[in-house]
Amino acid sequence: MSTSAATSPHQVVGMAANPVAEQVWRIAEPLCRSEGMELVQVEFQREQGGRTLRLYLDKPGGITLADCTEISRQLSDMLDVSLDAQMPYRLEVSSPGEQRPLGKINDFERFNGYRAKIRTVRPINGQKNFTGTLQGVDGTNVRLQISGGTLVVLAFAEIAKAQLVGFLEGTKGQT
Repeated sequence: MSTSAATSPHQVVGMAANPVAEQVWRIAEPLCRSEGMELVQVEFQREQGGRTLRLYLDKPGGITLADCTEISRQLSDMLDVSLDAQMPYRLEVSSPGEQRPLGKINDFERFNGYRAKIRTVRPINGQKNFTGTLQGVDGTNVRLQISGGTLVVLAFAEIAKAQLVGFLEGTKGQT
């Protein structure tokens, strides 16, 4: 449940490998917080048709189209002034949906008991992809119960990507 100095509650899965996403996170997170929203994830990637900068937001009761529009409008102006990226990109702002990304170590505790898919940076016992039920956090380690009841302990710093599987409110452990 607690986090050590090695993993701050603000460390986010995959950010170290993507400096543009990390920079956008630093700009967008205070804006989202001031609007009563949680910044769930930032992605900056090449897709068909060019680069896409995608932000996932959440708040109690869910995100509305008006929320996405307002954050997009405000953030677009801020990024025009602050972002170091010298390439064109398309900005998308949306709710996290059923495949909700897990980015912060606190997310793994918050969604304890829910099904998740986790990909690690390096293979662990020859495996990089794990699917199972989250069993919370122990210091800087994420606990995941996989098929057969086996408990896998993954260092948070070794997680490249993580998301809930078929997340719907009230479906804890049912998918």
